[in-house]
Amino acid sequence: MNTQTQLAERKLNALARTNEENARKGPTIAPAVDIHEDAHGITLWADLPGVSRDRLNVHVQDGTLFIEGEALIDTPDGLRLHHAEIREPRFARAFSLSTDFDTSKIEANLNDGVLKLSIPRREEAKPRRVEVSVG
Repeated sequence: MNTQTQLAERKLNALARTNEENARKGPTIAPAVDIHEDAHGITLWADLPGVSRDRLNVHVQDGTLFIEGEALIDTPDGLRLHHAEIREPRFARAFSLSTDFDTSKIEANLNDGVLKLSIPRREEAKPRRVEVSVG
């Protein structure tokens, strides 16, 4: 077995372990998102009901933005749960980002179950007006 084959097998085994762990935790839901793009950058809103700040993970790796979170939905005292489709939903979504965006300056805000990410464009990638001279 050559080195590349061994590396590929290690990656597959790691992916299989991650998938098994996620399957034990329950189903994963892709959160609904709205994305607005303008000359300054992108604003992304993701619906993450029941997800608190400490159960939210937003990170960028190799040009991919990852949003992952786990909701904790408490049953109020005095109520008995008869049926639940998903008790503790897990949310996960990934987006490929162009190199036009400055991932070191992403701003994130979580408010009432809605995550707002502001991803600015790099200065050199922003549109600019070119003056045309006559003569």
